[in-house]
Amino acid sequence: MTTTPDAAWTELQRHWQELADLGGIGSLLGWDQSTYLPSGAAAGRSRQQALLSRLRHERATDPAYGRLLDAAAARDDLSPLQTRMLAVARKNFEESTRFPTAFVSAWSQHGGESYSAWTTARPENNFARMVPYLEKSLDLSLQAASYFPEFGDPMDYFIDQSDEGMTAAQVGDVFAQLRAALVPMVEAVTAAPAPRTDFLFRAYPVQTQLAFGEAVSRDYGYDFARGRQDLTHHPFMTRLGGADVRITTRVKEHDLSEALYSTLHETGHALYEQGVADDLLGTPLGGGVSAGVHESQSRLWENLVGRSRPFWAAYFGRLRDAFPEQLADVTEDEMHRAVNTVARSLIRTDADELTYNLHVITRYELERELLAGRLAVRDLADAWHAAYETNLGQRAPSDVDGALQDVHWYFGSIGGAFQGYTLGNVLSAQFYAAADAATPGLEDDIVRGDFARLHGWLREHVYAHGRRFPPNELLERATGQSLTVEPYLNYLRSKYSALYGVNL
Repeated sequence: MTTTPDAAWTELQRHWQELADLGGIGSLLGWDQSTYLPSGAAAGRSRQQALLSRLRHERATDPAYGRLLDAAAARDDLSPLQTRMLAVARKNFEESTRFPTAFVSAWSQHGGESYSAWTTARPENNFARMVPYLEKSLDLSLQAASYFPEFGDPMDYFIDQSDEGMTAAQVGDVFAQLRAALVPMVEAVTAAPAPRTDFLFRAYPVQTQLAFGEAVSRDYGYDFARGRQDLTHHPFMTRLGGADVRITTRVKEHDLSEALYSTLHETGHALYEQGVADDLLGTPLGGGVSAGVHESQSRLWENLVGRSRPFWAAYFGRLRDAFPEQLADVTEDEMHRAVNTVARSLIRTDADELTYNLHVITRYELERELLAGRLAVRDLADAWHAAYETNLGQRAPSDVDGALQDVHWYFGSIGGAFQGYTLGNVLSAQFYAAADAATPGLEDDIVRGDFARLHGWLREHVYAHGRRFPPNELLERATGQSLTVEPYLNYLRSKYSALYGVNL
């Protein structure tokens, strides 16, 4: 029986939806592992995840699927959107077929086992326990990169996986420009008198904190009918299905900013995913286009909006109503200054905007050393402490806030995990500046707690497109510029000069 072209395209769409659903099921297992899974169930969950990864890999590399892609490529009647779908699908297929199924299954199972071990090793300050896991992760990561010999540098392969079109050389150039500008900024700001922050560390009831953060998230535009928020060790956002985009947060009773800014950060990611056009869901284009663009949205909503003076003009009264005793002696200006404190610190996720990128650069450089074979895993903890003393003038008292700090390396892969955070910071300022130029008066909107125009511009120019355009093309379409650090540095100079009374 001959398959008609339209029937063949329908079959492709069915296959893409199946792959998306299998991916969603895997995300559901991972979400549950990070939120509600009983501690005694970890081994069984790792086995389930390995099985699902194997089944999805088999479907993603099915020769019949490859023939469907070949047939579609021979057509001359595809729309530009269909052509892009096919190009991304072909890229994904060719990448997947290079991985043996047994390797994919082993890598997935190792990731689950490594994560489970990390959840107990970190609170125990037991880096030695994680050394064999990390050694295996490094071996598996190098093996994965070896299947793509066209990337001479393993880091180029991993960067391309998360930030298509970027290379280690380009990332290094961006990092060099940032380091040159940020180091003197940090020196100048940290030499100025620090703002008052004592009130941030009073006792704030957990449920009230969570309720306040969720209220702001709703105001931003996060749709709780198509998502929810739960607690976890390390906050994240995940898509479990076309209309199921969830966020997580963490909360500390004696740290008012922890839960709020974790929630706002993950809300930014979720707004992106919830804004992808419906006709792209269940296709190769149905998600964020790159790690850097995704992070730009979390940083935009967390920092450029959530730490701004207009934001606190809108929300300080509401926060004081929620915590009248704790904030009775605090002013709106003091709150704004407190949540923008600059200080050299040990924790990346708690770092301020000026020092944050130095945390990322440290991790990126350690990854490069590991992948190049210039740093042994057993020496990683010591190398971490030495790098922090050099880059931030800090040394962690233990490995809990050192090499055990971030979860990324403990999911089973090493390489390309961190550069997207700094690329996102740079891009956040570019996108916000473009939105502000196109829709003047955004600050007045924010003062009123009205985010409809900002959210609408981002949805139209960034979110709705999913992966329809490569990252660089999406950026140029939305902002009229290629990647540049200047809008970000201008934002930082303007903001922190005013906050600290220094000339940056």
